[in-house]
Amino acid sequence: MNRTFIVAEIGINHNGDLKLAEKLIDTAVIAGCDAVKFQKRTIDKVYTQEYLKEARQSPWGTTQRDQKEGLEFGKEEYDKINNYCREKGIEWYASAWDIDSQKFLQQYDCKYNKVASAMLTNDELLTEIAKEKKYTFIATGMSTYEEIDHAVEIFRNHDCPFELMHCNSTYPMPIEDANLKLIHTLAEKYQCKVGYSGHEAGTLVSTCAVAMGATSIERHITMDRTMYGSDQKASIEPYELCSLVKDIRDTEKIVGDGEKILTEAEKAVKVKLRG
Repeated sequence: MNRTFIVAEIGINHNGDLKLAEKLIDTAVIAGCDAVKFQKRTIDKVYTQEYLKEARQSPWGTTQRDQKEGLEFGKEEYDKINNYCREKGIEWYASAWDIDSQKFLQQYDCKYNKVASAMLTNDELLTEIAKEKKYTFIATGMSTYEEIDHAVEIFRNHDCPFELMHCNSTYPMPIEDANLKLIHTLAEKYQCKVGYSGHEAGTLVSTCAVAMGATSIERHITMDRTMYGSDQKASIEPYELCSLVKDIRDTEKIVGDGEKILTEAEKAVKVKLRG
């Protein structure tokens, strides 16, 4: 079995605090993750002015704009994140929610790109990402086969390598909605690797996804689920992340390669029991 690519999704769980972001990166490194992921938005491009004026209480103020801007990192923070991840020896990348954000991310020459489920039907953004020809993880939450077909066509037309990610976009996701058999269905239908992006409580579903053939696992992480933030409750805490990575690596060993082979230990038992 190939090694599962494990991504710790920091997203916006850093709450606009670079020190907290660094703690989350440290957590991912200690757990043995392959990468950490963030989210990048240009506030005035992603949201309407009317929406940004709406009332919303947050640690940063009383409007939607205050909250969105409070959660957003700029060049100064991403420069430091880029350097910090290099020092720690872990890959990082981000899902862009608009063209300007994708162009902003290009300056860091990250190894990977990510299409968030919410962006799967944004042809202009998908084309901008596909033109980079970097390995791209494409989340499929909220999407029909027709919408996935179209996204896949864009990436194949640009010869951009990609991996679909089975995903249910509820936060947190009830485990009965996991539908992990879809991993195999997507792999057969699109003839590509298929990972799993989870938003459920706990780690069992994610471990099961590996046993079902998921080639990558992405989970939101947090230092504490009771912290402020819309994604915190659907995230796993440091001890859970460490447990998940260990369970995934053990699952890889358990699943094996499907070949019928007698181990040396089993051969010894065979001699004893069959003569």
